[in-house]
Amino acid sequence: MPGRHITDHQMRLYMKYRQTDSPPVAAAKASFSTSTAYRIEKDRRLPSQKKAPRGRRRPDPLARVFETDIVPMLKAAPGVRPVTIFEELLRRHPELGAGIRRTLERRIRAWRAIHGEEQEVIFRQTHEPGQRGLSDFTDMGELGVTIAGVPLDHRLYHFRLAYSGFEHAHVVLGGESFVALAEGLQNALWSLGGAPREHRTDSLSAAFCNLDRDAKDDLTRRYEDLCAHYGMRPSRNNRGIAHENGAIESSHGHLKRAIGDALLLRGTADFDDLAAYRGFIDEIASRRSARNAKRIDSERSALQDLPDRRTSDYEEVIVHVTSSGGFTLRKVFYTVPSRLIGHRLRVRLYDDHLDVFVGGTHLLTLPRGRPHPNGKHDQVVDYRHVIHSLRRKPMALLNLVYRDQLFPREAYRRAFDVLRKRLPDKKACRIMVDLLALAHERGCEAELANQLTADLNAGRLPDLNRLRTHFAPDPAQVPNVVVRLAPLATYECLIGTAEIGGAA
Repeated sequence: MPGRHITDHQMRLYMKYRQTDSPPVAAAKASFSTSTAYRIEKDRRLPSQKKAPRGRRRPDPLARVFETDIVPMLKAAPGVRPVTIFEELLRRHPELGAGIRRTLERRIRAWRAIHGEEQEVIFRQTHEPGQRGLSDFTDMGELGVTIAGVPLDHRLYHFRLAYSGFEHAHVVLGGESFVALAEGLQNALWSLGGAPREHRTDSLSAAFCNLDRDAKDDLTRRYEDLCAHYGMRPSRNNRGIAHENGAIESSHGHLKRAIGDALLLRGTADFDDLAAYRGFIDEIASRRSARNAKRIDSERSALQDLPDRRTSDYEEVIVHVTSSGGFTLRKVFYTVPSRLIGHRLRVRLYDDHLDVFVGGTHLLTLPRGRPHPNGKHDQVVDYRHVIHSLRRKPMALLNLVYRDQLFPREAYRRAFDVLRKRLPDKKACRIMVDLLALAHERGCEAELANQLTADLNAGRLPDLNRLRTHFAPDPAQVPNVVVRLAPLATYECLIGTAEIGGAA
């Protein structure tokens, strides 16, 4: 058997047997010939050590540029991508051609393994029951959710227990804020039935954005008070170091994929109202937590008891109602009943609504508005608040700042556009104001919108007299109620004569 055919294993066996046996005997035990044994006696290297290294099959295309061009770029900019170096290399040396890209990437990877910078090490942690809960926000715009056909610009507040994997999600209409965090966190804790010892968030940089020093200090103080109310120690990961919050960061993607899949199975991403969408999210989060039911139940015993009540999950501000019939708060103008002009109101600002108080008396609840992305102010208008004044000055509608927000439904907006095209502005404004007054006084906003849509689709202008007649009570259907008063003597029958005499 030629020596080149023996294996390293046979060679090692031979050397083992050679310690006690002669070369022929050791060769026989190692299963090769005596002549091979005598050749081994002259050269005791393993067969693998005798193989000459394989040379290159083609010339190295990077031989003349790697040390002179590529290495200086890697040293000057350690984080540069290989594709960037590839493009720069072709610009300097177009004769190299596009076929060197994979060779270049392998060579850069090998160079960085030997000469590159040290990388950050991720240290996996052991989580104890009841120890840590985590909060974070994630953007949901990519899922294309709509409410009654209108795109919903929103985020998701996400809470998770690090040990058991309990999850809770809450739809947030605005950006990352203390109000959204406080509401979502408290909903999660009361749904869970206990509180962990530590609450961890990211740096909350979005919540602090555009705040002055005093406002930032106030926000920090309120966040610490919130955690103290539930006996939790607040902690934050370093800004830009997402993996420090990894127990929830990695879960974001899983939750969003689950929501996306559920929307596909549902067949549509459109919901009738916000409450329906929130119920949809709650169901998905509950389903995901149900998979960890045993671990969650075991962790509940290690959680802290909840306090007797929730703490405030709103901001409270004082506003002044101007002669415009409303107040401006956070770049949004809100209308209120005109009887409040000149008053100072106490407003509790929640994520999706405002509660308005005079002193300790709750007056009304308003939907919360948001300024436009470009910073332009917005308006939240209820036509019922101003219709009485608008009837006295209908021409004010023509150039009203919040005219588009005044119309409660699209049909009213369409009707005004058609009226302006086919009638003088004065008459168009008068008819439109009367239509709004009719909707308010007869309580027929939705039904009147349907009538307006039918008239506009048929090419007809709204007929105010016909609509008033249509929505007026039918005298023939009003019952004629006759009230007959019973004689007072009838009531004396209910008590005995003797009792009457005794009383006398």
